[in-house]
Amino acid sequence: MTPRLRHDAIVRLLRRQGSATVQELARAVGASRRTILRDIAALRDQGFVIHAEAGRGGGLQLDPQSVQTSPRLSVPEVFALLISVAAMRASGALPFSGLADAGLAKIERALPPEKVRDLRRFLDCLHVGRLSPRQDVSALGAMDAALLPAFERAFLERLRLRFRYRDAKGAVTTREVEPQAMLLLPPLWYLVAWDPARADFRHFRMDRISRPTLLEGPPFRRRHVPFEQDVCPFRDLPR
Repeated sequence: MTPRLRHDAIVRLLRRQGSATVQELARAVGASRRTILRDIAALRDQGFVIHAEAGRGGGLQLDPQSVQTSPRLSVPEVFALLISVAAMRASGALPFSGLADAGLAKIERALPPEKVRDLRRFLDCLHVGRLSPRQDVSALGAMDAALLPAFERAFLERLRLRFRYRDAKGAVTTREVEPQAMLLLPPLWYLVAWDPARADFRHFRMDRISRPTLLEGPPFRRRHVPFEQDVCPFRDLPR
């Protein structure tokens, strides 16, 4: 069980039962006593008011009026929101852009400083442009949900990425690349990567990528991606 799922389970149990001992919570979520104590500290940091009563018959109690005051959005979740807004804006389909930007700004202000740093490093890899009207998008497929979490570590830690790629003719190959940027040309999304085997940049349509795997090792070198003039960094988009 992930920390987030454990936290949710602990809050549900405390709300339902009124109180519970650390040992009872540990059994319920399948974790150690030490892990539960760390989880309780994390929940308090998020704004939940949890009282502890010592002695026999005591335990942990969640204040009935207690609510979470700090967001638990991960960097990939916030990034997904940002790039969705960027894609809609680039396609001219964002009628309430001011409200969307204001909402995202509030989310960013509520994030811990370390998450804001990671988010901005992530955004440095995002570029947006407009798709040629002559581009055929009839075969557009769904993107693998595992891509964005894999991209987070690949971009932030500069780790190589291995994946299966299906080209326009349907041929499937395994590729190992150094991810350098994400390019949005709505409705098409591309991974722009340096391919060491070909000593050149390659663009991979993200709906044709599957089974992404991070390769541990020394960080690769960031390279300048030679985008065309009509492609701009996300941070420079008009708001």
